[in-house]
Amino acid sequence: MKPDIIKTLQKNISLLTQNNAVEYEYIPQHYKPLPSLLTLHEIVELLRAIIFPGYFGEVIVDSNTLEFYLGVKIERLFSLLKEQILNGLRFNSSETEIDQSDGLASDIALAFINKIPELKRLLSTDIKATFDGDLAAHSYGEVIFCYPSIRAVFNHRIAHELLNLGVPVIPRVISELAHSETGIDIHPGAQIGEYFSINHGTGVVIGETCIIGNHVRLYQGVTLGAVRFRINEKGLPISIPRHPILEDNVVVYANANILGRITIGKDSTIGGNVWLTNSVPPGSSILQQKAVAGSFYDGLGI
Repeated sequence: MKPDIIKTLQKNISLLTQNNAVEYEYIPQHYKPLPSLLTLHEIVELLRAIIFPGYFGEVIVDSNTLEFYLGVKIERLFSLLKEQILNGLRFNSSETEIDQSDGLASDIALAFINKIPELKRLLSTDIKATFDGDLAAHSYGEVIFCYPSIRAVFNHRIAHELLNLGVPVIPRVISELAHSETGIDIHPGAQIGEYFSINHGTGVVIGETCIIGNHVRLYQGVTLGAVRFRINEKGLPISIPRHPILEDNVVVYANANILGRITIGKDSTIGGNVWLTNSVPPGSSILQQKAVAGSFYDGLGI
């Protein structure tokens, strides 16, 4: 290798090693094992195969072997999940806390596996709501196998449960896996009730502190977001409830923006392209203003 090439490489290696620029102070050095994106993807796919056997994972030829099939999958799930939770717990931990993480990771992994039957029940309600709300769906199986909204909600249900169990980092990764695949962005902190459905789905955003009731349906492009952040004395955002509450039986049509800690009363309908920053009572129907038709002549209005 030419001396000038070696010199250039060494110079930049030295600069990168120093890591003392003012702008770098926000990026801490990290030398601990990180959760693996590939392994977390495998965990999600294992859960799909466990909750919806036959639709995902290997083909099940004989229903008599289902118990054995699930046993193999769940045993591998526990092993992978324990390892990834351990890395997640160590992400921002001190050395003292790291020493106590191994047993905690095992306990959390086991607690999560105890939640899988309830996750299956919840997801079954989402599948029914999605099928019932879409005349283009020909079967429940088609909804399970094909619909990106079910994929996104599946990841959310998993991520939300892990977050409730105190797992750091990993819930966000699992949510972002679905976000990148479907264009549906659901923060793992959002609380979502039964029989939830998203029609089409692309561009939907659901914020961290959202609370969504039962039998709620959203369409593409809906944002359940925040209006503004409060800042503490250090200039950092304060984590407070800042996203909407949607009560039971609410429908929100395409590209509506519902912003701030407001409440949409039960049985309400929010029309497409509505910008809403105030609460509305139960049974409301909120629509955008009608378009004003007009004609222009000789360049008038340009």
